[in-house]
Amino acid sequence: MKHTSLAALLVAFAPAWAQPTQAPVLITGNPLGDTEVATPTSVLAGTGLVLRRGSSLGDTLDGLPGVSSTYFGPNANRPVIRGLDGDRIRVLSNAGAALDASSLSFDHAVPIDPLVVERIEVLRGPAALMYGGSAVGGVVNTIDNRIPKTPLSAATGAAELRLGGANRERGASAVVEGGGDGMAFHADAFRRSTADLHVPAFERPLGDGSSERRSRIANSSSRASGGAVGASWVSDQGYLGASVDSYRNDYGIVAEDDITIQMRRDKLTLAGELRRPTSFITTLRAQAAGTDYQHQEIEGDGSVGTTFKSRGNDMRLEAVHRGFQLGGGRIDGVFGTQFESSRFSALGEEAFVPSTSTRHAAVFMLERWRFGDAGHAATSTPPQGDGTHGQLSGQLSVGLRAEQVRVRSEGDANAEAAQFGPPQARRFAPRSASIGAALKIGTQWQASSSWSYTERAPTHYELYANGVHAATATFERGDPQQALERGRSLDATLAWRKGAHSAKLSLFESRFSNYINLAATGEADVESDHGGSVPVFAFAGVRARLYGLEAEATWRLVDGHSSVDLDAKLDLVRGQDLTHREPLPRLAPGRLTLGANWTQDGWQARAEMQRNSRQGRVPSTDIATAGSTRVNLTGSYTWSLGERQAMVFAKLHNVGNVLAYSASTTATLRPLAPLPGRGLTLGVRMAY
Repeated sequence: MKHTSLAALLVAFAPAWAQPTQAPVLITGNPLGDTEVATPTSVLAGTGLVLRRGSSLGDTLDGLPGVSSTYFGPNANRPVIRGLDGDRIRVLSNAGAALDASSLSFDHAVPIDPLVVERIEVLRGPAALMYGGSAVGGVVNTIDNRIPKTPLSAATGAAELRLGGANRERGASAVVEGGGDGMAFHADAFRRSTADLHVPAFERPLGDGSSERRSRIANSSSRASGGAVGASWVSDQGYLGASVDSYRNDYGIVAEDDITIQMRRDKLTLAGELRRPTSFITTLRAQAAGTDYQHQEIEGDGSVGTTFKSRGNDMRLEAVHRGFQLGGGRIDGVFGTQFESSRFSALGEEAFVPSTSTRHAAVFMLERWRFGDAGHAATSTPPQGDGTHGQLSGQLSVGLRAEQVRVRSEGDANAEAAQFGPPQARRFAPRSASIGAALKIGTQWQASSSWSYTERAPTHYELYANGVHAATATFERGDPQQALERGRSLDATLAWRKGAHSAKLSLFESRFSNYINLAATGEADVESDHGGSVPVFAFAGVRARLYGLEAEATWRLVDGHSSVDLDAKLDLVRGQDLTHREPLPRLAPGRLTLGANWTQDGWQARAEMQRNSRQGRVPSTDIATAGSTRVNLTGSYTWSLGERQAMVFAKLHNVGNVLAYSASTTATLRPLAPLPGRGLTLGVRMAY
């Protein structure tokens, strides 16, 4: 059974050394293998991923259309998509849940290192039907081959070494794969260490109201390591496999000079696929995982201040059913179920949420009707005509999802220190629906659009938080009576391609009748255990609107033995709290990127200019972020060494050493953590 997907097309054009050893997999949220999808998508693979890899997932993705990062210093960066972050963005590992505590606080890192990821797929806009209400803003799926899905015979592998950068990174990773007689195995490992991040000289505020001039972000060094082993049995009927992976990360908290986080995450995953199990079901896929996560916040004297733990399980089952002809087209689809359960605890002096348990259960379905050439492509019936004279071809998809969610607080661990009250629980029944269409017009144009209605259950911290959140220097209060978050989203995209030239424009809007926002209450400040006072913020539902655009264009200026391409990207998002009539917080400004790419034989070079406009649309509790213009240069050379492929690369970031700040960073941290200064990274990668 052969699948074709957008991800597969991108991999096909990557250099041979960069291609994954597994067969192409379906694009995230696209279980039916469509080549045209209604949801705007970005895919990083091959050379593109190698040259974009940062020390965190958010750093790696920042700058893609519609994507920014929370940027709590260089170590804790979670992706932001179209102005939505936290639990509105679903971070996945091989389409499975990445259970951690990264959405709870901006200083909590995502336990996924880009060094061992083969491909990253980003869905912009609601993907809740496939992955739940927490995907209302989008999905980031990191893909590796830890459970091989296709036969492997001769041993293959790759190794990468990178040094330098503004954080003086020293990183190495390696992967080995092989197999035979129906068995396939995978093993990988990585290690990374960084120093305090170098930045242009800036005035760092001090607690007494004064400031001091610095050129490094204090307490921003890190040490991370991890690895995995996996194996599977593979045949023409499918595969069945398992993997065990481990992740460790010790890193500094830039909000305070003497606090570090020691993080560990261990995970066991089982996955399988059965092809043609019945006459009605053509493919049956299943995946289950158990995760044990913990991180401890270590004080300057070596004592443990707070311990966060999260243990959970997730399971997903998908069934693709046999297609049939209808109305001049062809209908096929997928249905499935998903379960998640997790138990979270926060123990220590800075615990601002109680111990909780959360359970999710969901069923979903997605049906697709393909017509024109797209409908004929699913059968052996040839189309009439050649499709070049304005013949319409495309598809229409409809999806539904129903969930049951239970969030329980265990209340105060010590009845004498009342903070969270008695044990209590809330139950929710979110419902979601979507309609999407993709239309090909002739050979050069494609139009797509999607509409969705989504509901998201409040998280444990939106319900039960009640304490000082030291990382953001605020007192945060949840609302146990919080209602479902409800929103409607519309997305429209027009794309054109002619040879090496292309252009794409996407417009989007989301309106929330109940958007759970964290905002200042105006109450008197609360005393903190660390001295001083902090403002009171509360989670409350408001009416909200987010809208914006994303545009991309590429033009082949020189074509031949060597080629030169010019490209441009523009994205813009606006968000408004309609209840209080002020902007939503932490939105990226309008961004323009202009680039030039040169390739010849194994050589590649790129120069780009990134312009971030001034972000002056901020709530009353924030201040404007100045605009900035930064220039980046990259280059690489790839060659063959017998059966091996080798690549050397260099990245010069922020050539002008321009001082800049991220508007997506929380207002209390932004003055402490400018964006990276000038840094040169050198690397080498070999594959066999």
